[in-house]
Amino acid sequence: MTGVTDAAELRRRTRELLAAHPPATTGRTDFLKARFDAGLAWVHYPAGLGGLDAPRSLQAVVDAELEAAGAPGNDPRRIGIGLGMAAPTILAYGTEEQKRRFLRPLWVGEEVWCQLFSEPGAGSDLAALGTRAVRDAATGDWVVDGQKVWTSSAHLARWAILIARTDPDAPKHRGITYFLCDMTDPGVEVRPLRQITGEAEFNEVFLTGVRIPDAHRLGPVGDGWKVAQTTLMNERVSIGGMRIPREGGMIGPVARTWRERPELRTHELHQRLLTLWVEAEVARLTGERLRQQLVAGQPGPEGSGMKLGFARLNQEISGLEVELRGAEGLLYDDWTMRRPELVDFTGRDAGYRYLRAKGNSIEGGTSEVLLNIVAERVLGLPAEPRTDKDVAWKDLTR
Repeated sequence: MTGVTDAAELRRRTRELLAAHPPATTGRTDFLKARFDAGLAWVHYPAGLGGLDAPRSLQAVVDAELEAAGAPGNDPRRIGIGLGMAAPTILAYGTEEQKRRFLRPLWVGEEVWCQLFSEPGAGSDLAALGTRAVRDAATGDWVVDGQKVWTSSAHLARWAILIARTDPDAPKHRGITYFLCDMTDPGVEVRPLRQITGEAEFNEVFLTGVRIPDAHRLGPVGDGWKVAQTTLMNERVSIGGMRIPREGGMIGPVARTWRERPELRTHELHQRLLTLWVEAEVARLTGERLRQQLVAGQPGPEGSGMKLGFARLNQEISGLEVELRGAEGLLYDDWTMRRPELVDFTGRDAGYRYLRAKGNSIEGGTSEVLLNIVAERVLGLPAEPRTDKDVAWKDLTR
């Protein structure tokens, strides 16, 4: 049975899953696989691919039943790139074989994904990327050479979503193709990038003669920019539109400190805290509305506005927290170089949150680029002049 639209039916199926695979006696991975096979992973996905063709809004029904039963989750913070970016892109553009090969291990968390998009010379202007993919006429494989940067979790990833230039004679947006890259293949080298926090959750990735079979191409040759837009819109929704409770995220630690440390309070800090608390709550409720809009279709440019607000709020709130703590706020717990298994925007101490928030206006699309997207695609303002729009990539000044 597909196309489930009844909450009671989803509860029944969830309880059947729990009865057949009791969380207390079933291994975590086995339970997650059974959940996927029962169509209860992401209910709005097609039947056979972890879903039941159900409305997205009914996922909450399943999640509530599983949480009440103490069922294990798939640790979204660890596999967020796979869940939020790779999966919806594979669903939209992948072949049936690709969907069946990649979606189950991705959702279960058996295979971690990373994103090979940005380059040293193509960050904000991503379409200027220079990583080349050349077709081997003898085998049909694509041979990829280039460098990618700011790659979260590349040191843990088995697979990557990759865009590369396949036609240097075409204008920059039209000569790109989208691939799924095996990070264990020969020629893939991952090097850590140490951040201002001391950690290296980001990496740079060097690709030297990496062979990708044509079966791992996603979408038509030369249409990679269109495919990448699906990834980027989902990325911004997943970053800026995360579901959080009231006083979740950055505002939570500041509010707790305010309540627990009355000796730190001043009138000026109180006024700023009230303003930011209201803004954080507005952002949280706007995110809820955005997720409700997703029930009816694909994410649009509104996700860019959410991500833009997320970055600004995080930076202002974490700055307020450091000021509120006074001399304590200047302390830092540990500068040890680590390569963490997940991205944690709000973890550790106030100093970490302040420093980590600086990256929020860069990752997932810089705030400057997102302002253009909101202006042009949401507000309908005239586009900025683009003199390189119809110029072949190979003729661009670099």
